Amino acid sequence: MENNFEDHVKELYERANKIADVSFKTNYKNSKADKDVLEDFEKEFFSLVDKVNLSLMEDKDNFYGYFLFQMSRKIRFDINSPTAVNFKGAKYIIYFNPIIFLNLNIKQMETTIKHEILHILSMHLIRAKEFKRDYSTLVVNMAMDIVVNTYLDNLPPYATTLDWVNVKYSLKLLPYKPFEYYAEKLRAVIDLVEEGKDVPKDNDNKDKKIETEYSPENTHDIWEDSSEIDEKTLKEFTEKFINSSQKGTIPDYLDSVILSFKNSKGELPWNLYLKRLMGTVISNKKKTITRRSRRQPYRLDLRGQLRSYKAKIAVAIDISGSISDEEFNQAIKEIISIVKNYNHEITVIECDSEIRRVYKIKSVKDIRNRMNIRGATRFNPVFEYANNNDINLLVYFTDGKGEDKLQEVPRGYKTLWVISGRGDKLSLKKPYGVVKKLNNVEVKDDMSNINECIRSGYSMMNQEPEQI
Repeated sequence: MENNFEDHVKELYERANKIADVSFKTNYKNSKADKDVLEDFEKEFFSLVDKVNLSLMEDKDNFYGYFLFQMSRKIRFDINSPTAVNFKGAKYIIYFNPIIFLNLNIKQMETTIKHEILHILSMHLIRAKEFKRDYSTLVVNMAMDIVVNTYLDNLPPYATTLDWVNVKYSLKLLPYKPFEYYAEKLRAVIDLVEEGKDVPKDNDNKDKKIETEYSPENTHDIWEDSSEIDEKTLKEFTEKFINSSQKGTIPDYLDSVILSFKNSKGELPWNLYLKRLMGTVISNKKKTITRRSRRQPYRLDLRGQLRSYKAKIAVAIDISGSISDEEFNQAIKEIISIVKNYNHEITVIECDSEIRRVYKIKSVKDIRNRMNIRGATRFNPVFEYANNNDINLLVYFTDGKGEDKLQEVPRGYKTLWVISGRGDKLSLKKPYGVVKKLNNVEVKDDMSNINECIRSGYSMMNQEPEQI
């Protein structure tokens, strides 16, 4: 059986190279003879994929086999990975590059299929679009692959793994951390490397071409070809796939992944939303002749840009007793971690029915013990202060129980409401900003240690081994 499979792989690999050569290296005329050859190859190739799927079905991970049954299959010689996925026409499609795929053994073939399905369960196809606004494509791809590959064995030799990244970039990244943790750490080193490059990669050639090698930077390009669909609808489609694939017992890690997916609310937690807001606040930039334009580096007549804007961030804390010291200290640490790469100024406002104290902080050490005053809660004084002090961003921590209408509405700045774990909802009928829930935090003795792992239940990346 094994020898027959290997012989089948070799024979198909030779045919794949011949077809690719005809299809992409010459003027392919789509003659009937050429179409017949391609159709015959596809039939043989997918019969081999069926054998791989049968092997998956016999394994304890048969969830993947049932999931694959529901997916459409297509061959594309122009993708930079053995497999790829996207969502089109109300279904998931898995693509195979035969030249790369057929260089794998059967266990590695199984793994690359599992890899794509884990990306789906993690909602990476949508999350990648969100994070590419702030991170490079390479950083996003590598961070997401690290998360997925941590759960897999029998990876191809070129796979992006945590060990490989740590060695390549001299890092000490920890396993089972969320995507954001890896993205932030990788951006710090990868962007530095990319910054020193004078000639960017040429992506102007849109013509299809044969791809024979894996590329971490382009491996998920096909995600961008997915149909335009909102996150809620895609999640509903995915959940149907999941429910049809759960036959019998599944591994603990996969059960945790699925549970996290089903419990997700499909929205960014407050700290990730704050990170996005910072990207919009820091929008004023100055021109410089010492740096080329990053969008058009060949245009020497265009000047590059440097940040010259200091963001004034006000952090209001309701001291009426609705938020614990642990919750607030943890939240402040998150904020400092998020804004540390920007030119910023943080002002803490302690308030209840009125503003009790205002002071500036630069680090966690500057946080003062909260005043022991417990009055009622009014939001209006904070907005009066913000309107009179040229604030760019207001983050308001409260249990949400205050007025139902603001007398002083915000002028010229963004507002992020963060409701305490004890709170339910914001009393204001019109909040003039986004309202998020504060996740429960773990009380730790070392207050200088920033909690990198955001436990929002948003995706599979939040699952650590001891929690499974």
